[in-house]
Amino acid sequence: MYVDNLDRSGQEVLCSDCSRLIIVSETASGGTCSNCTQRKCLALLSDSERDRLFGVGASKSSGPARPRGWKWMKVFVDAKGSVYYKGVEQPKLKGTLPITDTAAIKTKQKENKAKRGVVENKKLLIMAAEKKALKKAIEKQKDFLNHKAGDK
Repeated sequence: MYVDNLDRSGQEVLCSDCSRLIIVSETASGGTCSNCTQRKCLALLSDSERDRLFGVGASKSSGPARPRGWKWMKVFVDAKGSVYYKGVEQPKLKGTLPITDTAAIKTKQKENKAKRGVVENKKLLIMAAEKKALKKAIEKQKDFLNHKAGDK
């Protein structure tokens, strides 16, 4: 049998729907397990609400394509021609500026990420070499303290 709750500070009764063993308070005469309660709540939703809740059928980006960080750009113009200044739309300027090239922004972000990876890798190699040298120096000190300095 499956026990829904591991806390044994009550009485054991069977779920009224699926007959699982659940723990309820001393004064309760019956109950419904969490799985059945969740199933009943989801059954109350319409199909469109359930799909929206679980993200079924919805595209990843429902609005216009915008690169990451577009709200912090000084000026950003989306595909419809709407102009945003630091994330705030400027309706008076709509259609006056050229559309921001999002593909160029994405390629630049990828290049910067690759450059950061190279720099990080170099730092890790330097740190590994320093750690190796430090370990060697510690071994020399241990050998000196153990009077093994002239043996090698």
